[in-house]
Amino acid sequence: MNDNTFIISAAGVRMPRIVYGTAWKKDRTAALVEQAIGLGFRGIDTACQPKHYQEAGVGEGVVAACRKLGLDRADLYLQTKFTPLNGQDPLQIPYDPQASLAEQVSQSFRTSLKNLQTPYLDCLVLHSPLAHRQQLLEVWRAMEQIFHDGDATQLGISNCYDPELFEFLYQAADVKPAVIQNRFYADTGYDREIRDFCRQHRIVYQSFWTLTANPKVLADAAVKNLAAKYQRSTAQVFFRFLSQIGIIPLTGTTSAKHMREDLAIFDFELSADECSLMESLL
Repeated sequence: MNDNTFIISAAGVRMPRIVYGTAWKKDRTAALVEQAIGLGFRGIDTACQPKHYQEAGVGEGVVAACRKLGLDRADLYLQTKFTPLNGQDPLQIPYDPQASLAEQVSQSFRTSLKNLQTPYLDCLVLHSPLAHRQQLLEVWRAMEQIFHDGDATQLGISNCYDPELFEFLYQAADVKPAVIQNRFYADTGYDREIRDFCRQHRIVYQSFWTLTANPKVLADAAVKNLAAKYQRSTAQVFFRFLSQIGIIPLTGTTSAKHMREDLAIFDFELSADECSLMESLL
C-alpha cells in the first residue's frame, strides 16, 4: 500500500483505507492474517472475544508476517475491541465477569496486548454500547485511561446505530471517538445521520458486512456497467466508491484472489458523477 491508501485520523493516527477483518477465522486465523499482510494489507481488525475471534492467532500471524517481510510494528495498524459481557460466550470470558466495568476493560486490554504480542494498540474499540448511559461512560472512562497511559493511540465504538447516543458519547467524552465501525446496510438507512456527524467532526467511519449485506447494490445494472468500464468486479467498484466518500471498508475474505482485488481498488478512480450515481443506490 502506498501513501495514497492511508488517511490521518483526527487523533493523528495513520490508518489504511481498507482493513482486514479477522472474525470467524478460527484455526485459520494465523495463516490468513500472515497471508493478508504478505499481500499488502497494513490494517488488521480483531477483538478480545473468543466467541467470534481467535485473537492470539491474529498475533501469531502478525509476528510471522513481520518477521518474513522485515516490517516494524509501526508499519501496521492494529485495532482490537473490548466486548461487554452480553457479547461474550459465558464459557470463554476473557476477563473476570464479577469485576467492575473498569477492571473488565483493563483485564481485556491486557489480554489483547498479550494475544497480539504488541506493547500498544493503534485503536481500542468498544464493541457495542452498554444498556445504560452511565455504564457506557464508565467503560469509556476506562478506555480513556488506557489512551492516557499511551497504550492505545485512539478510541472508537462499534455497533452504535443511534445518532443521539453517538452524539451523547462524543459530547461527554474527554477523549473523543476517532472511529465508529458499523454494519453498512439498508436496514439502518446506511447510517446517513451518523455519517453526517462523522464528516462534521472528522470521525472515521468503518463499514463491515459491506458486501454480504448489499447484494442488490452489487447486482444493480449501473454497478455492473461501471465494473465493465473499469474492468473490475462489482465488489471492487463498491469498495472504491466507499473509499472515495471517506468510508474505510473491512474485508474478511479468505481468498488470496479477493485479497489482491480488494487491495487493487486504489488503482482506479470513479468520477464525481459516478460516485453520485452510486450514492443514489443507497
